[in-house]
Amino acid sequence: MSLFFSALPPLLQADAKAAPAIKSRPANDGGRGLDAATADAMEVDKLFDSINQARTRIGQASLYRTLLHPPTTLETARARQAAVAELSANPDLRDRLSHLLDQAASRENHFYDLLYAQFMGAIGNPSHPLEIAGYGYESYIEGTRFLLDLVKGAEDLAAVAGSEYLQAVLADLRGFKASRAWQLMQGPVYRTEKRVCTAAEKSRLTPAVRFRPGLFKPTWLLTGAILLMLAVEFVPGLLAIAQSVSSLFGLFVLPLALLYIPLVGSFDRDACIHPLRDFYKTSPEVAQALEALGRLDELSSLARYPEHAGVTTCLPELTGGETHSLVVAGVRNPVLGQQNPDYVPNDIELKTQRVVLLTGPNSGGKTAFAKTLAQVQLLGQIGGYVPAKQAALGVADHIFYQIPEISHLADGEGRFGTELRRTKEIFVKATARSLVLMDELSEGTTHEEKIEISLSILEGFHQKGNTTLLITHNHELVDRLLAQNKGLARQVEFRDEQPTYRVIEGISRVSHAERVAKKIGFSREDIARYLSGGPNRGRG
Repeated sequence: MSLFFSALPPLLQADAKAAPAIKSRPANDGGRGLDAATADAMEVDKLFDSINQARTRIGQASLYRTLLHPPTTLETARARQAAVAELSANPDLRDRLSHLLDQAASRENHFYDLLYAQFMGAIGNPSHPLEIAGYGYESYIEGTRFLLDLVKGAEDLAAVAGSEYLQAVLADLRGFKASRAWQLMQGPVYRTEKRVCTAAEKSRLTPAVRFRPGLFKPTWLLTGAILLMLAVEFVPGLLAIAQSVSSLFGLFVLPLALLYIPLVGSFDRDACIHPLRDFYKTSPEVAQALEALGRLDELSSLARYPEHAGVTTCLPELTGGETHSLVVAGVRNPVLGQQNPDYVPNDIELKTQRVVLLTGPNSGGKTAFAKTLAQVQLLGQIGGYVPAKQAALGVADHIFYQIPEISHLADGEGRFGTELRRTKEIFVKATARSLVLMDELSEGTTHEEKIEISLSILEGFHQKGNTTLLITHNHELVDRLLAQNKGLARQVEFRDEQPTYRVIEGISRVSHAERVAKKIGFSREDIARYLSGGPNRGRG
């Protein structure tokens, strides 16, 4: 397997009971990728929904997994981006890949049925999606053809693909052709007394039955007909006896004919299809082929994103270096700005200054802007387009996003202790190549203590050298940090007490709390009205 690909557990697990889940978060991934709190805070699920154009189930699962586990090396991020750029610029390659993915999507469910469904036989009554009438012939034929055609398609694509990453993915898929699983799918398959095997594995002297996925067995029927003809020809009086008992034909021959279907079908299902699928489930080569298909579909989805974004997009410049940086011009939120040309774009340069403090009243767009930066970082890092006129970003080794979590208070610590514990976890793991976004710090304590502790934390991040963005209402904190020549001050703009959703230079020293209170009907005047029991007490 190429060094471009992480050592995460495969999407197709050997002990699975159903097809891979699309939005799956592994319980134990070794601490790699986005932590659960960050994934929730930056709304990875919504980001996935906004960019997902994958055709196959495995492709969607692969894209979601990559969002949770973005590459952390410049080499891999650039290689993925080069593959996406090639798919965008090469119509022939894009059309061939689209044909392969469409074909795979039409048969993918048959493959999962083959692996996980219960075949009920001729008289079974399915009551569950994984219960299928019949003996599994259709699932076997279409399911194995799914992978066999993928190999042929990969060989076709390899002839026109140029990027190193795309060739590495296709090599994994083409390599399936050298596996025993491919030989069994290609056939012929024989059932011996002990196992199913390929023609090469079967000794000439070993008695075996050739597996043909279907009830019609021409060899068996032809052999029976020949034996019957020989018996009539060479056994005197047999034909006369047959004619004399013709009235009893229906009593004996017809029941035997009716038994043919369940006998043959059950034999094929239990002796051939079930052992074969058990082997396919645990085959590393099958899992690797599915991984390769997922990556191809994922790359195709990223390449198609600009067609569905509805706004200007670009492939960002991916930069190296010892510290993280992020520079964007005309950037929009990938979720909120999709198909919305009126969404207000913004610019920011997080390159020389390591700490950025974003202030402003509520409902001004601070949180949306912070999520925009986190989501754009993630999209660019996995090799995709970003909704911006221009962008340059370093490949982060970690992305962290902290928001208040008052619903998960640690025992005996209260809100302050719970949030401080989360901040400590981020601080310990962060390096100079990390991106850290935080929505307020040190809540749940006095104003003076909050300022002092927050200042210590920000000074610590500044010394670490990572990119840190803090959303805060505490302009005193910003003043003290800027007095030490540490940090960059930005605020969300308001005009006539209305937000413009632009991020501009400066420090906001107002909260517009009274405006918000009036908007929701809970200002000082509203409270007085509620207490007086006046006619307008229910306003708002």
